[in-house]
Amino acid sequence: MADARSDGTRMPGEQRKAQIMKVAAGLFDTRGYPETSMETIAQQVGIRKASLYYYFPSKDALLVQMHQEMIDLIIDAQQRRLDEGSLDPRGLLLAIMTDLVSLMETHPGHLRVFFEHYRELPEPVRAEIADKRDRYEGMLLDVLERGVAAGQFRIPDPRMTTMAILGMCNWAYQWFRPGGGRSAAEVARYFHDMLLGGIDTGA
Repeated sequence: MADARSDGTRMPGEQRKAQIMKVAAGLFDTRGYPETSMETIAQQVGIRKASLYYYFPSKDALLVQMHQEMIDLIIDAQQRRLDEGSLDPRGLLLAIMTDLVSLMETHPGHLRVFFEHYRELPEPVRAEIADKRDRYEGMLLDVLERGVAAGQFRIPDPRMTTMAILGMCNWAYQWFRPGGGRSAAEVARYFHDMLLGGIDTGA
């Protein structure tokens, strides 16, 4: 299906779905998920409410799609790197951290939804997303344990370090603004170098 743009031309269905998700994410980010109605989303997109329901039958469906897209994106990226086998643990760690922080640039608005509206997901989907989050956490843990085994990392507690890295990168959505003083890749590199180098001079 394609529907009309404001200039009368037709927009392909996948392009329209992406537009709806982008607008909805922005509204959820600024107004909050409970306060944003399907009618408001339709108005902001510039389509009829009936057309919006063709693409997403409910607001929950939008929320589900956003969560699935975000977690699948980072899992798939890490799995491709593992399949290629060209990066050592240090490189894999930087790549993961870059993926996480770069979401602030590639998916603005989605991250607040992902972290703050997880409990609004329908129960079956929430369990599925929880499993995927656990899988991704396990991917990061595996990188740290590989680094320890290779003598590249000195980590007394890899699982706690996994939580610290995820917290550091994920919390950046609260303050990072695309187009600011540093790019997402630069922020990720700073986090990575600070983690590996530490901040204590030993003096």
